[in-house]
Amino acid sequence: MRIAILLLNKGRGSGEVAREHVKHLLTLGHTVYFLYPGNTEGVDGAVNIDIQLHTHIYPVHEYLPSAGVDQKQVARMSAGEMSSYARDYELALETIAGEVDIFIGHHANVTAVAVHRIAKKYNKPYVLFVHGTGIEPRHHGLWDDDNWKLIEEAILHADGILVTTEYVREVLVKPLVNLPDNRFLILPCGVDMEAFKPHQVGNVLEKYKISGDYVICPGALTYSKGPQNVVEASSYYTDLATTIFLGDGELEGELKLALGDRGRFLGFVSSEDKAYLINGAAILTAAPEKLEHFGIIYAEALAGGVPVVAYAGGGVDSIITPQAGILTERNPEILGKTIRHLLQDVALRNQMSEYGRKRAEQHYDYNTLVKKLAHWLQGFL
Repeated sequence: MRIAILLLNKGRGSGEVAREHVKHLLTLGHTVYFLYPGNTEGVDGAVNIDIQLHTHIYPVHEYLPSAGVDQKQVARMSAGEMSSYARDYELALETIAGEVDIFIGHHANVTAVAVHRIAKKYNKPYVLFVHGTGIEPRHHGLWDDDNWKLIEEAILHADGILVTTEYVREVLVKPLVNLPDNRFLILPCGVDMEAFKPHQVGNVLEKYKISGDYVICPGALTYSKGPQNVVEASSYYTDLATTIFLGDGELEGELKLALGDRGRFLGFVSSEDKAYLINGAAILTAAPEKLEHFGIIYAEALAGGVPVVAYAGGGVDSIITPQAGILTERNPEILGKTIRHLLQDVALRNQMSEYGRKRAEQHYDYNTLVKKLAHWLQGFL
């Protein structure tokens, strides 16, 4: 197949998923056109296309650590603004539309509108990967009504809809655009099974001067991601383990003061170091204020053989089963006391580690997931 994959921008979570899809589709022998603004490096072997925007201001999703002067949140755009951006994406898609067999548009936003228009013009099938960050703002009163009508139309006319979890389908998509279940493919985010592997830690313990057991909390230091809840929870187990935070954000200063000597903030680290640091943790935790749509860090923990203790709710419930971790009430004290209990139960942690790795191999290996994706796409040709 000749597949076009369109992103709003380079992205982090969804961007990494898209890049893994590109790599594995290429390995399967497909031709992939990979498009987004700022695509100067791309993926080796793909037809990488740098979308030229009409302005220096990049369109971004609603939930980012910050939206600076060079960024504009798409859910807050006027109809005129979104129309200008849609034209940029359409012009890029036009250059390869005649060669493409099928389009994949990421997110329910301006990219969905552009893919819908070009696919319709060239009579080609298209699917949309509807991540929560694109559609969730509509539940909170965002998106200009005229813009939303265009997005809704793009979703309704798509040949298929990709979502990462049943939660995204049932709670975020269907209450707004009520499509039958057979229009959806639930395809989880995958994990690099070689990077995330039990006890594979490289030299990070020496590099970051870490000794003894530690609890790791990856994610942006923003209120919605909930690091403040983990800081509070850490007071209940600080004599057993230190807490390591990965990521950056506007809360860093006040969180450092609140955490004191109970842990450390390492900021953004390389992908390799992040994997090693997760692999070496006693427990991975997270306590977001908003419900996670999927939560790649939980699947990474499974692959690394790291038990998870985190807030229940949203997509995480489909990833972390009782054999692989513990999901708690959304309360920092309960979270902290649960982490303490699990730190003290080494045998249970070892059982969870072994089960988690097996679960990741069965459900979150990109090799298997992208084969399933390719088979699904083939059905629309």
